[in-house]
Amino acid sequence: MARPNPKEVDTLAPFRYLTTGIIVFLLVALFLIWRVDNPRVEKLRAEVIDYILPKFEWVMAPMTGLIRITQDFRSYQSLYEQNQELRRELQQMKSWKEAALQLEQENARLLDLNNLQLNPKLTHISSIVLADSGSPFRQSVLVNVGVQDGIQDGWAAMDGLGLVGRISGVGKKTSRVLLLTDTASIIPATIQPSGQQALIAGDNTIAPTIEFLENADLVRPGDRVETSGSGGVFPPNLLIGRLALDPSGRLRVRLAADYERLEFLRVLRNFGTEPIDNPGNLIINKSLKSLSDDQSTEANGT
Repeated sequence: MARPNPKEVDTLAPFRYLTTGIIVFLLVALFLIWRVDNPRVEKLRAEVIDYILPKFEWVMAPMTGLIRITQDFRSYQSLYEQNQELRRELQQMKSWKEAALQLEQENARLLDLNNLQLNPKLTHISSIVLADSGSPFRQSVLVNVGVQDGIQDGWAAMDGLGLVGRISGVGKKTSRVLLLTDTASIIPATIQPSGQQALIAGDNTIAPTIEFLENADLVRPGDRVETSGSGGVFPPNLLIGRLALDPSGRLRVRLAADYERLEFLRVLRNFGTEPIDNPGNLIINKSLKSLSDDQSTEANGT
């Protein structure tokens, strides 16, 4: 293997030394000139800067771009941290909302256990929900109380929060509760605080519609909806829910009862109205009376 000649290597050393010396000399001279406080030298420095810097803009372009990328990254990082903070606050608010709903339900159950009565004439029978109808055309549930417990048709059924429906069909040991969401359910109601009268009509959705409202200008979303007691269908002042607007602008009721967790219901004993044992005879008697009136009118005319 050939080895480099030491003499050839030594011949390049003076050139390197000379080049290094010249560079060091120029740097020292530039430093000294830059430190001289003289108007002429200051003018020379300004001319050199004006001449050199514009030609070196392309050299500074990567650094300028890097600085902008760093600033954009810091802005993005700040936005990301703010977004994460908002997510944490939103999650905390959701947990607070869930806790508030649970406390509201627990409070309602405790009031029920304490047998709180707004109307001293009303008592109730507690029952367990056995099953629902499972039909898209009929909204009802089955409870484990019946004739042997003194249950009658038409009595109101409530959970711990609000009105659920009314008894519609009584057996010996079970009864069927027709829910407010059923299409066959139409009950008179009062909207507070305006006192407007209306009908709550079920349409197989979770939010029944408001029908025949006296004056829609006097009610607002969020108003309290209660039973009016008109016609003796339900006792008055039973909570139904809150007034709401659907996307089409139609007034509906956001029910207070938790329809997704119907486990226990209380059936209110209401002896204020006289039950109709045989409605068929009533219709027949009315028809016979009308027929006899028509016959007497014809006889008088002849």
